[in-house]
Order: sequence, then structure tokens, then C-alpha cells
Amino acid sequence: MTPITSAVGATGGATEAVPRERFDLIPLALVLVLAAAALPLVGSVPTWLTLTIAGLAMGMIIFIIASGLTLVFGLMDVLNFGHGVFIALGAFMATTVLGAMGDWTASDSLWRNLTAIFLAMVVAMSVAGAVGYAFERVVVRPVYGQHLKQILITMGGMIIGEEIIKVIWGPLQIPLPLPQGLRGSVLLGEAAIEKYRLLAVVLGAVVLAAMLFVLNRTKIGLLIRAGVQDREMVESLGYRIKRLFIGVFVVGSALAGLGGVLWGLYQQMVVPQMGAQINVLLFIVIIIGGLGSTLGCFVGALLVGLMANYTGFLAPKVALFSNIGLMVAILLWRPQGLYPVTHR
Repeated sequence: MTPITSAVGATGGATEAVPRERFDLIPLALVLVLAAAALPLVGSVPTWLTLTIAGLAMGMIIFIIASGLTLVFGLMDVLNFGHGVFIALGAFMATTVLGAMGDWTASDSLWRNLTAIFLAMVVAMSVAGAVGYAFERVVVRPVYGQHLKQILITMGGMIIGEEIIKVIWGPLQIPLPLPQGLRGSVLLGEAAIEKYRLLAVVLGAVVLAAMLFVLNRTKIGLLIRAGVQDREMVESLGYRIKRLFIGVFVVGSALAGLGGVLWGLYQQMVVPQMGAQINVLLFIVIIIGGLGSTLGCFVGALLVGLMANYTGFLAPKVALFSNIGLMVAILLWRPQGLYPVTHR
């Protein structure tokens, strides 16, 4: 008898070792099931492929935005309804940066276009992260552990943020056209796939890979995951969880800024209220995924993106309510979401 296979209880009796928890593949399979179910309804394989790539692109952008929000809730237990202001801020910073780099965005060189977008992303993430730091210190910190006050005060912060954006950039819609090299489509067989949507899928995959690496392969990621599961235990080991709070909030704000750039280019226009408009989708995603779960957020975002595109093509009048119906169906099946965090 070895310690690995068995343990001796206080009464001297042997008990079996705790079995290793198996990874749940069913939620991931839902993405494939949804895509497969849509194929006969759409009827045309090229059209289905176009809708699927568009849905994955939309889902990846939503994941980038929502991943910071789900981390903030998972670790900090903060319902940040002001997350939308960082999205809008990132998008408007992109209009400024890309507007100043007109020669680069108008160039036929894809590398010059990508360089301009990369610089816009860096600036947007930096500004959104800095504003997120101030937002946490001034708005969020006084209401830790008070969910009702968090909802009210963060919504108030978002309204103020939107008004500041109007003062700086004006209240009207501002166009955010795609750079020249990212306009148009590429043919994949008979399916026409927009170039920008392919870029969005790649960027979303990079962000997911980076988050999984940090969360699973680094010490800071271990502390974040441990803090999500059992904050008191992490503090009892001598780690200052409040420092993690600040870092996670800044990173979440920066990711929202990055997502704002991608969403603005996706819509090809920005308005000061865009953050508040997408907030509904974000909370649907994190509720579907399981509050505080990064993998659940990813799967939920893909499901929301695919559902929005399929229903938008098949039944446009139903598209506005399709994601709420998806959320209700999943919660009836799994009331805590697809990948619930154990202590929620």
C-alpha cells in the first residue's frame, strides 16, 4: 500500500485515493454541435463557412473584451458595470492613432497596415490600463464586497466616462475604416472570408494562448487561480492579494481597450455609448461560461458569436433575442454555467 493509492484514516481504516478530476469536454463540444446544427438550416456550405468564420471572429473579439471582466469578477468578486468605458476609450484612441497614420492605413502594404493597427492597440491598451488603475483606486476600492453598491457606482463611473469621451471626441459617430490591405475578402473554395475577420480570429487565439500560458505556467498565474478558488488561503500563505487585485484590474482594463480597437474596426465606426451597448453581450458570455471561468468565457463567447451570425442570417427578427435564449437554455441545463468556479 502506497500513499499515492491509499490513505489511512484516523481510525486505522484504509480509504481510496481521491480520483483525479476529468476535464469536461461537453461544453467545448457544444460549439461543434451548434455549427453542425446550423449547416442543414443554412443549406449552402460556402455560406455556412462564411457565417461560421464571421461568428468565430465576433466570438474572439467578445472573448478578448470579456476575459478581463471575468478575471476581475473571479479574483476580486467585483461586478464592474463600468467595463464598457474602457472599450469605448480603446476604440476612440484607435480613431486618433489611425487617423494620424493615414499614409500607413491607406498603403497597399499589409505590413504597414498591421503596424498601424499594432501601434493603435498598444496606445489603446496603455491608456485603458492607466485609466483602469485610477478607476480601481477611486471608484471600485471603496465598495469591495458590496455588490449592490458596486453595480451602482461602476455604472455611474461609466456614465461619467462616456461624458468625458464626448467632451474630448464629440458626441457624434466617428468612422473607423479598415486599413486598405485588410479590406475585401479571400476565397476559401467558394466561400468569401473577410480578411479582417481572419485577423480577429488569429488575435483572439493569441490572447487565449497567452492567458492560458500565464494562468497555468507562471507563478503569478498560479496565485491568480488560487485566489479565485480560495482567497483566504492565499492570504494566509503571506501573499498580498490586494496587489494582485490592482494588477488584474489594470490588465482587464487593457484587454477591454484592445477589444475596443478590434470591435471598432469590426463595426467600422465608434460612438461614445458603444461600451454600454456591448456590456449586455459581455455579461451574457460570463454568465454562460460560469462566473470567474476563463475557459468558460472563451466557450461562451464562441457560442454567442456563432448564434448571433446564424440567427442573423436565418431569422433576423430573432437575432436580437437569440443570445438571451441561448443563455436561458444553458442555465436550465447547468445553472452555474458551463465551467463554474467551485466556490461561486
